[in-house]
Amino acid sequence: MAELPPLRCLIADGNDTSRLTLSNLVGLTETLELVASLPDGLQALRFMQQQPAVDVLLLDIEQSELSGLGLIPLLPSPSPEIIIVAAHRDLAVEAFELNVTGYLLKPLDYGRFRLAVDVAVRRRRAALALELEPASLPPLPAKSNKFDNLSELFVKVNNRLVKLNFDEVLYIEAMSMYSVLVLANHKYIVHATLKQLTERLPFAHFQRVHRSYIVNTRLIDSIEDNRLVVGAYEIPLARSYQEALFSSIRSL
Repeated sequence: MAELPPLRCLIADGNDTSRLTLSNLVGLTETLELVASLPDGLQALRFMQQQPAVDVLLLDIEQSELSGLGLIPLLPSPSPEIIIVAAHRDLAVEAFELNVTGYLLKPLDYGRFRLAVDVAVRRRRAALALELEPASLPPLPAKSNKFDNLSELFVKVNNRLVKLNFDEVLYIEAMSMYSVLVLANHKYIVHATLKQLTERLPFAHFQRVHRSYIVNTRLIDSIEDNRLVVGAYEIPLARSYQEALFSSIRSL
């Protein structure tokens, strides 16, 4: 198998020493290629608007003009794998609700850095893997809407249209510019973002519960605090989606 090229990495950190440290760590990592090292979030946002092909973003959470958490929702789609770099752990929950890949504490060491990068690389390459032919959803008929009583749609897999019963889909997970449809015994990669699927799926019982997850509410087994149990899987439930979810399900 041909060696895969390194992923494009961007650093956004307001501290000169930290930025230099991150640059050195990236230089030690053969799976990453540093494309820019910038001192604040605003410059990083402008860079990514002009250079969208950034795979991994190393982001300082404390920025003078635009905080790291404030930057994430503004990133162009598809967004990169994001590894937060912070002096404190008190914003970790908010960061993971924004679907960051990792959360590193300063001072940095290469062991923890490499573990976080390896996760980001696996996730990014899974989305871009040439070995898997992405599935795609065909356009819906003009008269379709979210309250149709349909349960089946065709998805394109390796030049075949495969009929998929969406009553059996447990949840859908974002993976960069792709999404993964998860059934009990199978997974399908769909070449569409969660936003696109939310707009196109004609099923009222598929509910957004997190920046990175849509869940089949008919198959939720339990809800506890900030997580859902759906079959054999646990799905995070973000606070911003809780009210909409609770209003859409029956409860005593």
